[in-house]
Amino acid sequence: MDTQLTWYGQAAFKVVTPGGKVLLVDPWLTNPVFEKGKDEIGTLKRVDLILVTHGHSDHVGNTVEIGKATRAKLVATFDLSAAIVSALGYPSELADMDTTGHMGGTLSLLGGEVAVTFVPAWHGSGVSKDENSPPVYGGPPSGLIIALREGPTIYHTGDTDLFSDMALIPRFHEIDAMLVCIGDHFTMGPARAAEAVKLVNPREVIPMHYGTFPVLTGTPEAFDRELKGRNVKAQLRVMKIGETIGLSQG
Repeated sequence: MDTQLTWYGQAAFKVVTPGGKVLLVDPWLTNPVFEKGKDEIGTLKRVDLILVTHGHSDHVGNTVEIGKATRAKLVATFDLSAAIVSALGYPSELADMDTTGHMGGTLSLLGGEVAVTFVPAWHGSGVSKDENSPPVYGGPPSGLIIALREGPTIYHTGDTDLFSDMALIPRFHEIDAMLVCIGDHFTMGPARAAEAVKLVNPREVIPMHYGTFPVLTGTPEAFDRELKGRNVKAQLRVMKIGETIGLSQG
């Protein structure tokens, strides 16, 4: 079967692999634009892996709550994993060396059904227990390349600016779907995101991290214009909040 991808808003996604494994990426389900967030958390009876790109609250989101309920393993860089365990209370036995890595490293997970490679992102990564607590060092932020056996290879950019080393990604990975931040203000906006897509050359591109707050002014319409202005060949797929689509292997 096709891989199933659900967008919850901001940078939060659910991936259901061809083999039925359930992955969550940056699972802030209770964000302002997903009205069914609390209900959706209650329906997540099975989650195999929770992948987190960096330590900010709009990406760590409901990670600890979901992890404790489902016993999902935490997939993150070494410093970020340690910060989520120590500052936020993620169960340490679910955040061991098997699912902890760092830039350029690839983790083979779930019997080889999922491979996750950490790649750089230009952003920050402090982990805060609450608004009144100082941030705990979460290491450098990352993007995630998620390669699924008998399924697509997905590049989740995390929060980032455009940077030239994105051009190295297609030398090692043929990206089927690129989940790219376009909101501006805290990340790259439509123009720089379109340039990033041109460097990576994915088969499909799905915009994210926009419209959640008024300051995130980038829009899919502006992104589409910027892609066309650069003659980018990737197919643009704009998802609705809570929508599930199928992703196929290229």
